[in-house]
Amino acid sequence: MEKIAMIGVGYVGLVSGTGLADFGNEVICVDIDAEKIKKLKNDILPIYEPGLLDLVKKNVDKGRLSFTTDLENSIKNSRVIFSAVPTPSAENGEVDLSYVFNVVDKLAEVIDSYKIIVTKSTVAVGTGDKIRERILSKGISEDMFDIVSNPEFLREGSAVGDFMRPDRVVLGTSSEKALNIMKGIYRSLYLIETPIVGTDVRTAEMIKYASNAFLATKISFINEVANICEKVGANAQMVAKAMGLDGRISPKFLHAGPGYGGSCFPKDTLALTKIAEQVGLKATIVEAVIDVNHRQKLRVVEKLLKFVPNLKGKTIGLLGLAFKPNTDDVRDAPALTVIGEILKQGGQIKAYDPEAMNEMCKHYPQITYVASSEDAVKDVDALIILTEWNEFRNMDLDYIKSVMKKPVLIDARNIYEPDMVIKKGFLYDCIGRKVRL
Repeated sequence: MEKIAMIGVGYVGLVSGTGLADFGNEVICVDIDAEKIKKLKNDILPIYEPGLLDLVKKNVDKGRLSFTTDLENSIKNSRVIFSAVPTPSAENGEVDLSYVFNVVDKLAEVIDSYKIIVTKSTVAVGTGDKIRERILSKGISEDMFDIVSNPEFLREGSAVGDFMRPDRVVLGTSSEKALNIMKGIYRSLYLIETPIVGTDVRTAEMIKYASNAFLATKISFINEVANICEKVGANAQMVAKAMGLDGRISPKFLHAGPGYGGSCFPKDTLALTKIAEQVGLKATIVEAVIDVNHRQKLRVVEKLLKFVPNLKGKTIGLLGLAFKPNTDDVRDAPALTVIGEILKQGGQIKAYDPEAMNEMCKHYPQITYVASSEDAVKDVDALIILTEWNEFRNMDLDYIKSVMKKPVLIDARNIYEPDMVIKKGFLYDCIGRKVRL
């Protein structure tokens, strides 16, 4: 059992801290937000993530997981310090490391015994070296600490499973001692033969960016293919299915839709272009991925305008606000772009999402939020499906048509069969499939 302090109790910190506790470690999660810590002590989570609350309760009851605002004592009482603080994009697109360095400065003030400082947040390549230099500049000797990069690969909506049964664990460090201690922390994963990738710090930092940029590339690629399919009369879903049967490609992330969003892909692709710029290179493919993704979000509105060319005074129903199902995260969600464009053109919006309405209200308080999908379709001039929540997959289309002002359905997630919807009397469009009107 290792004593661990997880600094930053956001999405990554809470999931990772809870998972490490479930592996048998003693984990104290630290955050400066006193209200958040108070709620966690009362079993109220700051995020929606399936299965996480039960895992938190289990490990709190076992005495392996606790929450506090006391950073100093948490550091002193732990040998391994994870930093999971936010690393947002700065105005120029680079990663803002101010939260990371605030933690480092605090660490340097209180280190009185050997510590392993683990970066869990996504940081620019070279950050580990900067952390080392910063701590040394505070007068801390080299034998008092080691640096490890341990990037996370959590998918929102399935993060618990991703942490407990990961594809791999990446450990970047130049210290054999730190590597062995970190392997001990993840020892539970040996039973399921999880690959442990031991490498240097900079390579570990780059692995995170390369992985996310590649997945984002697959999404933008299939969306571009889908747009071509629409023009030539091919079916993008079947194209993606056949492509995915090739073991070199795999079917994952080959689903045409309104573009990617969330806390990782938009930020990390942009950051990778900036990393390339700083060393005199141009990340041409990644820049194209970002451009395609932005245009894909706008295509949803273009499809709407085919059926409702003048949005002024019209009410549009939106089903789904989160960037993907099983999360309440709306960061860079396609819905943000779609809502903005509709409002800009004088339209009004009725929206429903099972989990994300409170978050979206922080961005667009002026739109109407309703309590169910049935309420979202009443008296609207068109309906757009933006997130593939399961409850949207088998709706009563006859009822929907009967209560809409105009039976327009833009299915941006391809969850319905075009011929079936059109037979019901809808004006219908989707992504990458030929629609016979």
